[in-house]
Amino acid sequence: MNEAIRAVADRLIGLREVMDVSVEEAAKVCGLTPEQYAEYETGEKDIPVSVLHSMATAYNIEITTLISGDEPHMKSYFLTKKGTGLSVDRRKDYKYQALAYGFQGRKADPFMVTVCPEDTQELHLNSHPGHEFNLMMEGSMKIVVDGKEMILEEGDSLYFDATRPHGMQALNGKCAKFLAIIM
Repeated sequence: MNEAIRAVADRLIGLREVMDVSVEEAAKVCGLTPEQYAEYETGEKDIPVSVLHSMATAYNIEITTLISGDEPHMKSYFLTKKGTGLSVDRRKDYKYQALAYGFQGRKADPFMVTVCPEDTQELHLNSHPGHEFNLMMEGSMKIVVDGKEMILEEGDSLYFDATRPHGMQALNGKCAKFLAIIM
């Protein structure tokens, strides 16, 4: 079991207990079945950022707190130097770096996301509340939003309703890097 995933799962359980929220209610907030949600709380299964975002939004807690266990403290600005964002490991083919994790009361969550090619070539779809903006920084990737397939190249951007099923996949056997802002 990945200790980082276990720690996040423990924080989800703690949040639910403090807020007196049932597994069924938390699952509804995340758009999951109670069985799917409970599986994330075991710490045995990777927890998607969309689940953390849904819980953080619904229960007025910073997503940073769920990810890292630390409260953000900055109120006027927060500087993140290149390559130093808070790492959020989802799957072996996705790497997220939270870029504004130290800023209190954020209106959006920016992430630098690296997607690398996988052996299976299976597209993983997810959804979460709000909107999302993606700006391709390096490489190229296929993105599917609500069944519509698009190719993004360096410099391309896409704004979409994140409640729609969406997923990304690196192309040409190389990793793709993009800025994702979840609002």
